[in-house]
Order: sequence, then C-alpha cells, then structure tokens
Amino acid sequence: MVIAHGWGANRELMLPLARPLHADGWDVLLFDMRNHGESDADDFSSMPRFAEDIDAAVDWIRHDPARAHVPVALLAHSVGAAAALLAASRRDDIAAVVSLSTFAHPADMMRRWLKWKKLPFVPIGWYILRYVERVIGHRFDEIAPVHTLPRVGCPVLLVHGRNDPVIPATDAERLYAHRGRTPATLYQLPGGHDLSAHVEAHCSTLLDFLRSSIAEHGDTDSVGRG
Repeated sequence: MVIAHGWGANRELMLPLARPLHADGWDVLLFDMRNHGESDADDFSSMPRFAEDIDAAVDWIRHDPARAHVPVALLAHSVGAAAALLAASRRDDIAAVVSLSTFAHPADMMRRWLKWKKLPFVPIGWYILRYVERVIGHRFDEIAPVHTLPRVGCPVLLVHGRNDPVIPATDAERLYAHRGRTPATLYQLPGGHDLSAHVEAHCSTLLDFLRSSIAEHGDTDSVGRG
C-alpha cells in the first residue's frame, strides 16, 4: 500500500490510516512529496508532480525482485488522491485506489478559491487559471479526476465527507457519475476534509474493498506480512 498525503501535509499525518492497514497484513509505504515534510525542495509543487512522486514510489517497490509482482494499491488524500487517480490512469500495475476527499476538476476548485477571495473570474480568474496551466505544463482538462477516473483500470473507492468545507461532497458524486467503465464505489462518511478519524471508524469497509480488489487482481497470497 502506497499512502500519499495532500497539499501542505506530510507522511506523518497519514499514520492513522496506515496502522489498521498494516495490522491487516499490508506492507505500507509512506513518503513525503517533494517540497513537503523531509523531502527535497523543488522549484514548485503541482498535482502532476504529486503523481510523478507516486509513480516513483511504485517503481521503487517494483525494483525489489521480491515485490516485483505483488499487488500494489494506492491510498491518498485530497490533491494526493487526484494525483493517485492520474498515476493509476497511466499504469496497468495498480490493484486498487482509495481516494479520500479529492476534487472533480481543479478549475472548479480554483473557482471556489476565487469566490472565497472575492475575486472575479473574468478577467482575473481566467488569467490565473491559464497561468497555472502554463507553469505546471498541463491543461486542467487533461489531469482532472473527472477525466482520469474513467481511464483507471482497477477498482476505485471514492471516500468523501458529507460536510467537507474545502471540497464539497457533490464533487465526489460528480466523479462517481462520470466513472465510465471503471469499477468505482462511492462511500460518503460524516465529517469534513480530514477523514482520518472517520476512516478508522469505518475501516472494515476499506479493508473489505481492498480484499475484494486483490481477489479480482488474482493474487490474494502475496500481500505483505511485514
């Protein structure tokens, strides 16, 4: 299990989610994204760069001959979850994705931020969006979870707080509605954007999803016991 944190966070904040997974038999890899925690600095962070860091974590696991063929799942929060969906949409070696509190489209998230700042979308917001796209080197439509989720080939569990003040639960509903052929499940919990305590209380649902996904992956005996 590769666990990825969200924007402005670090791996330590994801420990409450790692413990029950480890107790269930998963080998768990937590890491800090670039510019976060104890990782090296870079010129800027972005959701696509989060995805690159997730790719690097999975590749690191695959370089170990003993784990080259074990099922690998991704569990990530917020921007990290959007990045996990982006990474999984480009790989065929991910067994499952658990997305916590992610957004449907980055442009919509930025529109909400502009509204909160009381800045008009035209012309200020529009120029900000285009500028960010140029900086990160990707168009939002290419990397938006609402467009990457349908390209994910493994089961996906979309977990979202009903009272999330940062990313409304309607984003999760929109994602689920646009899942395409991806075997996605929507699971809404009480609580806000940080779901760590609530996920612990509903851990059986998470573990059942993962066991089912690994069974579909066809390798139930190779989940780590370390």
